[in-house]
Amino acid sequence: MTQAPPAYEITGHTRLICLLGDPVSHSKSPMMHNEGFRQLGLDYCYLAFKASEDTLQATVDGLKRLNCRGFNLTMPCKNKMAALCDHLSPAARIGGSVNTVVNEDGVLTGHTTDGLGFLRSLKEAGLEYNGRKMVLFGAGGAGTAILVQSALDGMREISLFSRSSSPLIARTRQIVDTLNQQTSCQVNLFDYDDLILRREIGSAQILANATNIGMAPDTDRCLLPDASYFHRDLFVADAIYNPGETRLLKLARSAGCRTMNGLPMLLYQGAEAFRLWTGEELPVEIVREKYFL
Repeated sequence: MTQAPPAYEITGHTRLICLLGDPVSHSKSPMMHNEGFRQLGLDYCYLAFKASEDTLQATVDGLKRLNCRGFNLTMPCKNKMAALCDHLSPAARIGGSVNTVVNEDGVLTGHTTDGLGFLRSLKEAGLEYNGRKMVLFGAGGAGTAILVQSALDGMREISLFSRSSSPLIARTRQIVDTLNQQTSCQVNLFDYDDLILRREIGSAQILANATNIGMAPDTDRCLLPDASYFHRDLFVADAIYNPGETRLLKLARSAGCRTMNGLPMLLYQGAEAFRLWTGEELPVEIVREKYFL
């Protein structure tokens, strides 16, 4: 018989780990991490706190004084947090965005685990991404994290699509230039043009959507109008997990493509943050069964 995990109790030694952003009430992160702490008998507690760009500096100062072990960032705090860290991982430095912070005696190191979560999701799905070509939609927080980590970790070529009218386009161009200079990956930036979309998707092995197009409640929206853009050897991933199958994934599946929604990425980015804070591996199968199925 499998021994039950130890009872979860707050003690005088319990250390805080938390989530900062707005909104946070919908997040699965507290359930995920607290379940991990319970299963492994670790004396941590994970809570979610509402924070904005305006209040982030004061909030972080308070967490440092309280010897908080670390914290996650969600929108709108990821970019500003990068400027508040003492050290940055290579991916966080290039992308200028942080979603995980580790506190070592008041010294804050910022990481971005979304891209790692995405790549682990591909690997768990049995897909080899090293040396492959990916088409990526969106250069916001999730898109930038996927872009940077994929280029650092061996993707051969990435065709990134982002609106030229985006207020972030200058920052996106700078990141693309940095990746082309500092990695062996060829990164190309395009606006959404039908002929270019068909050409780039036609020669890619992976298509990933990191925009919010198709997210609930606007589930009828899709960046591609029909299934003619897909080919059977294409693996299609969507960072969206609500709904579980977006219109993009439905079209891809109808064309014979393998597909994946955003839940595995969410799980594995959390697992990487868990490892950074605790040095232990999140029991992903238990967490998946309880909160992600």
